[in-house]
Amino acid sequence: MNNKLLLPSPIDVFISLVNLLNTKDIYISIANTFIRIITGFFLGSILGIILSIFSYKFIFFKSLMEPLILMIKATPIASIIILALVWISSKNLSVFIAFLMVLPTMYTTILKGLDSTDEKMLEMAKVFKIKGCKLIRYIYMPSIKPYLIAAASLALGLSWKAGVAAEVIGLPSGTIGESLYTAKIYLNTPELFAWTFLIVAISFIFEKLFIFLLNRI
Repeated sequence: MNNKLLLPSPIDVFISLVNLLNTKDIYISIANTFIRIITGFFLGSILGIILSIFSYKFIFFKSLMEPLILMIKATPIASIIILALVWISSKNLSVFIAFLMVLPTMYTTILKGLDSTDEKMLEMAKVFKIKGCKLIRYIYMPSIKPYLIAAASLALGLSWKAGVAAEVIGLPSGTIGESLYTAKIYLNTPELFAWTFLIVAISFIFEKLFIFLLNRI
């Protein structure tokens, strides 16, 4: 189009990316955003797994959780971000939003994995009195592992999208979201594309690394 304001060429984006990587502020922004989003991801994952175990064990608890999980999944992310700004500071907004995106994904997927556990294997465990860690390691873990990996992969992508979106709206200083917003305000489209490329790259690399470690564990 020969107009980098509307659609920059790959060369323009690459130059902007190199310029960004030569500044110290970019690494501070990436570190701040990374820590907040990953914190939200792990908090949402841990609570989602714990709640799914309770729902698997207790039918009444599952009935209580179902409308709450459906409400979180159905509410538009923009509405959640704006409402959350009333209750918490913009500094912690991306942590909360990432947490809220991960929680229903982990809960629903892990619960499905637990429900799919082979009943015959569980009956055998009762007969041979297999309990505790052995029951979890040899019967439940093989059942939920594929679901856990799928949930982690999906949740990581959602947490990065939602977390950065929260930063763009909340504008906490020294974050990727603030840098994206600044690039948009100054109509610096090549830099906007460069930041987008960085977000995708960081999310992709961390997802692959996390799934690799999960498989090894």
